[in-house]
Amino acid sequence: MPRKVIDLETEKKKLHYEYQLLAEGKKYIAGVDEVGRGPLSGPVVCAAVIMPLDDEDIILGVDDSKKVSEKKRTLLAEQIKSKAISYSICQVEHDRIDEINILNATKECMLEAISKLDVKPDVVLIDALDIDCGIETRPIIKGDAKSYVIGSASIIAKVYRDNLMEEYDKIYPGYGFAKNKGYGTKDHINAIRTIGPCKIHRKTFIKNFWADKES
Repeated sequence: MPRKVIDLETEKKKLHYEYQLLAEGKKYIAGVDEVGRGPLSGPVVCAAVIMPLDDEDIILGVDDSKKVSEKKRTLLAEQIKSKAISYSICQVEHDRIDEINILNATKECMLEAISKLDVKPDVVLIDALDIDCGIETRPIIKGDAKSYVIGSASIIAKVYRDNLMEEYDKIYPGYGFAKNKGYGTKDHINAIRTIGPCKIHRKTFIKNFWADKES
């Protein structure tokens, strides 16, 4: 199979929103995305990143993290972090998700990630969600595939969370966290039913197939 060739002109199609904002006089454009809204265990992770947008600084291959191979994601994440004007990665844990629900936990996580940027953005592009962070925000549906800065945030959040779940696999063996990353695969659900949930499972996510023994 021929190797896919990625060129700058192709990548510029993912910079439509960024170029529009630069034309409006915005200088620091942050992208924000989350990873881990759907899993049965572990935290939701959010990243915020401000990238340089000059042609010579554009990193080729940035896309929705789910569309990029694991090997390529890892390489891109290091490039993104090394080139970023500023970036932050934050997480909200399983118990907080159970307390306030996943949507609110995701918004809380995004707000924290934005607040921890070393450089205050002029505008924030967010994948799908609209949040009040005291800065102009623009939600973009499927933004991780349409916006360079959101895609960058998607990749570093995904790599961070995947690595975290691989570490959890060592602490809580038997659930396949290194492979399923906490998502509800058949083997993962069978493991919960067989050995019960572990500390990092989201109780509100597993209640349909595991009764809370403490209730």
